[in-house]
Amino acid sequence: MKDENRRVLAVGAHPDDVEFMCAGTLKLLKDGGYDIAIGVLANGDCGSSSESQDGITRIRRREAIEAAKMLEAVLIPLGELDLRIEFDDRTRMKVTELVRQVDPLVVFTHPHEDYMADHEAASRLVRAACFNASVPNYLTNSVLPGRRMARIPYLYYWSPIEGKNIYGDFVEQRIHVDVGGVIDFKSRMLACHRSQRDWLMKQHGMDKYVETMRETAKTYGRRCGFDFAEGFTQHLGNAYPQDNILKKILGGLVREGISVR
Repeated sequence: MKDENRRVLAVGAHPDDVEFMCAGTLKLLKDGGYDIAIGVLANGDCGSSSESQDGITRIRRREAIEAAKMLEAVLIPLGELDLRIEFDDRTRMKVTELVRQVDPLVVFTHPHEDYMADHEAASRLVRAACFNASVPNYLTNSVLPGRRMARIPYLYYWSPIEGKNIYGDFVEQRIHVDVGGVIDFKSRMLACHRSQRDWLMKQHGMDKYVETMRETAKTYGRRCGFDFAEGFTQHLGNAYPQDNILKKILGGLVREGISVR
């Protein structure tokens, strides 16, 4: 169709979140002719034990740009501070302007429950922005130029990191995307965030940055019969689109439900 919307927006709280959780699906969509935009709420300014806030912000911005270039994606940083992402009116307006600027068919973001509060706030902000963006009388400060959207986009929440909730319980996903063919690409994209390997080792004892991502993908792959999968849950509340557009776009690369191997 001549007027078909082929724009996709993925929004992470921090510069490497999108790469960690949905870069494989983004690569598949890019290969299918979709344009990708990556929104990053916070600067990543707390992601170092040695650099200053300004120093690590500059480093992480360069790393995010390098990663986005691999997808030929537009990177849109919103400039919030780490550990200070708030679900408030100012930030809702800011994220709504992001959604209006991109005018996406599909949006990806964090699940409502994850291991840190920044992720959870980002999830609520994106959910609100997807709804607000189509409301004509929801006026914003125009932090980013954009126009009011004609409809609510499809909204998908990616899985929590390591597939577990804050209590350590495994979190099933309703939709799985086969990323086995692009897992090495995803690994290279995540590896662009070199500063985070050292930081996570010192802060969390997490020495296997890329390996943790791959293990999460293996875990969800086992739930649906793929070698590697990214898991998603679609927002199906009132007024949001009800069909699974990922299945329509990606066909057999998408499986719904669970068939544990």
